[in-house]
Amino acid sequence: MSIGTIIIPAVMSAIIIYGLVKKVDIFECFLEGAKEGIGTSVSIMPALIALMTCVGMFKASGILDILTHALAPAARLLHMPSEIIPLAILRPISGSGAMVIFNNILNDYGPDSFIGRVASVLEGSSETTFYTIAVYYGAIKVTKTRHTLAAGLSADLTGFIMSAVMVTFFFGNI
Repeated sequence: MSIGTIIIPAVMSAIIIYGLVKKVDIFECFLEGAKEGIGTSVSIMPALIALMTCVGMFKASGILDILTHALAPAARLLHMPSEIIPLAILRPISGSGAMVIFNNILNDYGPDSFIGRVASVLEGSSETTFYTIAVYYGAIKVTKTRHTLAAGLSADLTGFIMSAVMVTFFFGNI
C-alpha cells in the first residue's frame, strides 16, 4: 500500500477526530460548508457563462486560426513548433478547449515526439488564467484585477517559451 492510497482517508479521519475532541457538530459544519459552496457556485455562474460564451465565439469565429498563422514566424524565431501555437493561445482561456487541442497534438504527433513533449510541458506549466481570475475574483467579488492579468499572462508566456527550451535541453530537438 502506497502513501497515496491512505492520505485522503487519513486526513478525513484526522478532521473527524479533531471535531470529536473539540466537541464540534461535524455534520452541521459539513452542511454549512455545503450550503456556502452552493452560494459561491451561484455567485460565480454569470462570470463562467460569459467566459464559456467568449471561448465558443473565439473558436467558432476562426480567430484562433488567424492568430496561429500570424504567430508562426515568432514561434519559429523562438524555436517553438508552430503546431503548439493553438494550445498556447487557448490554454490561458479554456482548460477544456486546450485539452482538446492537446489530445489532438498527441494523437497526430505522438507523446514522445518533440511536439508532443513540448505540448505536454506547456500544458503542465501554464494556467487557465482567465478562468482562474473569473472564478476566484468572482467568488470574492473583486472587480478590479489590477496587475493580476498581466502577471498571469506573463507567467503563461514564460511557460510557453520555456517548455520548448527545456524539452530541447533535456531531449534535444527530435
